[in-house]
Amino acid sequence: MGAPALRMYACGPTVYDYGHIGNFRTFLHVDVLRRFLRQQGVAVEHVMNVTDVDDKIIRNALAAGKPIAEYTTRFERAFFEDMEALGIERPEHTPRATEHIPEMVSLIERLAAKDIAYQTEDGSWYFRIARFAGYGKLSKKDLEGIEDGARVDADEYEKDAARDFALWKAVKIGADGVSEPSWQTALGAGRPGWHIECSAMATALLGESFDLHAGGEDLMFPHHENEIAQSESASGHPFARHWMHVRFLLVEGKKMAKSEGNFYTLRDLLLKGHRASAIRYLLLSVPYRHQMNFTFDGLAAATHTIERLRTFHRRMLRGGFATDGVNAAVSAATAKAAGDFTAALANDLNTAEATAAISEMVRAANSAADAGTLTAENAEAVLRVLALFDEIFAVLEDRDEERTRAALAWAEAEGRIREAAPELVAKLALGDSEIEALIAERTQAKNSRNFARADAIRVDLAAKGIVLEDSKDGVRWKRK
Repeated sequence: MGAPALRMYACGPTVYDYGHIGNFRTFLHVDVLRRFLRQQGVAVEHVMNVTDVDDKIIRNALAAGKPIAEYTTRFERAFFEDMEALGIERPEHTPRATEHIPEMVSLIERLAAKDIAYQTEDGSWYFRIARFAGYGKLSKKDLEGIEDGARVDADEYEKDAARDFALWKAVKIGADGVSEPSWQTALGAGRPGWHIECSAMATALLGESFDLHAGGEDLMFPHHENEIAQSESASGHPFARHWMHVRFLLVEGKKMAKSEGNFYTLRDLLLKGHRASAIRYLLLSVPYRHQMNFTFDGLAAATHTIERLRTFHRRMLRGGFATDGVNAAVSAATAKAAGDFTAALANDLNTAEATAAISEMVRAANSAADAGTLTAENAEAVLRVLALFDEIFAVLEDRDEERTRAALAWAEAEGRIREAAPELVAKLALGDSEIEALIAERTQAKNSRNFARADAIRVDLAAKGIVLEDSKDGVRWKRK
């Protein structure tokens, strides 16, 4: 039998709206982790929850006049579409919170049997933090002096101590007589608190103790502290052996916020004409332990880097290099790049050093190719290292146009097409057959010595992002 899989839980989306780039920075770095583990021969069993019931979802669904299942389905589907657009692999398990209510109820009952969970007069259930001596051990917060009234977990329910957190929230009936969504259980009619959801799903799918728990740094306190407290109180065993927290994202030097005008979903950026591959590359360019400043200059640089990598990759694939011998300097540079790339990722997923190692190899191989001293054997070795790189970064295959077209189709269906950059709409409005027809017309115009018309067609296509390349074999074209 092979080695057992590494069991990993990563906090997933709360599907009340479209995911923003801060969310996706976390999911991308978790993706790098799972890809690197697999590259090193470590099997991974990865669970990522989908929170499809919480306060925001309920408020938004009631305001929209829709059942929460109908409301969340739209945003859950959009989230996984965005994951695919960014090249994020889908985990082995993506459980929804609403599918695991019985496990949550069972976990709360175990805590109640130990007098760690208690019920309030309104029927809600709370976790008694004072009964868990290790509370704060993950975030290293000193909570000994916290008084009642210094809230650890804000909610609208009565409880014994302000710092206790909700496990189960009794059903509420609004002033209009409409009750919020609820489940009838042995705990009474209500719904789960946010924290209990992750504990129940993690232990149901990975066991009471597992290897790694990941998420954004904003979840360390109180969410992950609460997960630890309720899980370890119930089981008596360590919850997660290791933790991975991805740092916050700034945008142009400021905290991302709608009030700042710097709040971007992935779809916002695609509709502005930015490439999904460049967004992926930029969000991964800074190691996960470091705060990242997302800038549009940085995004332009990432776009240029990917174009350079793809051009280099095509050059290596095209071949035509000397068939005898090997360029020793390129061979050494290639071996060094492979070793440095793996060592960088093994060193706490240092993505910045990993990409730098590849850049050094690209420079060495391009210089040798320009000088005519690169051999076929060198090119094959370079391609193997590029494959190693792309198993992690996943940007060499050009699927950007497909992803942008999907974003435009979504914007049109949602009545938001006016948000798209006009030049992007014009660029993608031309289908391949229309482009071929215009190229044929241009060729005919040139043959008829109507150079003004031929030039006009070239200029028009260029304005719409279509680049023509005349060669002895005919006209080739590509989209910018």
